[in-house]
Amino acid sequence: MTEPTRSAVAAWIVKANLKAEQYLFPSRVVRSPHVSTRQYARIVHHWVAAAGLDTSAYGTHSMRRTKATLIYKRTKNLRAVQLLLGHTKLESTVRYLGIEVDDALEISEQTEI
Repeated sequence: MTEPTRSAVAAWIVKANLKAEQYLFPSRVVRSPHVSTRQYARIVHHWVAAAGLDTSAYGTHSMRRTKATLIYKRTKNLRAVQLLLGHTKLESTVRYLGIEVDDALEISEQTEI
């Protein structure tokens, strides 16, 4: 988590008067204690629309994939991206990022685990 994100989350915890056992983003639905993945997708959809962007081009998954791709392009650290994405196999990360196999193998050989 970046420092600005950490500060924003800390401010939200104080403002919402949250306790350790409570969810960071509670649901308004009584049966669900936290925001669902579907509700999160709706929230992102509204943010994208409010920013004046094409809502069909942005979503929760595309943003996750874009961040991972940017990290890979900047660092060429495939292992770090694998860990961030929670992939157990390096091959899954390679497919997910859509990178060239030769490039991935070269970087993989330079990465000790």
